[in-house]
Amino acid sequence: MRDHNQLIFNRSKNRYEMSVDGQVVYADVRRNNDVLYIDYVYAPPELRGKGAAGQFMTQLMAIVRAEHLKAVPICGYAASWLQRHQEYTDLILTR
Repeated sequence: MRDHNQLIFNRSKNRYEMSVDGQVVYADVRRNNDVLYIDYVYAPPELRGKGAAGQFMTQLMAIVRAEHLKAVPICGYAASWLQRHQEYTDLILTR
């Protein structure tokens, strides 16, 4: 993979996006005060299994940490990714 860009927030679509090899990996999100709900993470079929969504999640969690937010993974992929990456446990809002 090449052409890794930083995440940008697409306000009109209410999602974070990252361009990878001319494709867009994204997460639909909702923000309520200091909580970021990760509703859906999408990687194009051409990028699946190549680490693009994982790289995206790493950058998204860096934003969550930098902005002093808590994350609520609604998306199954986001939830399973966060379970495998214990270094982000402090960022997950537990109910």
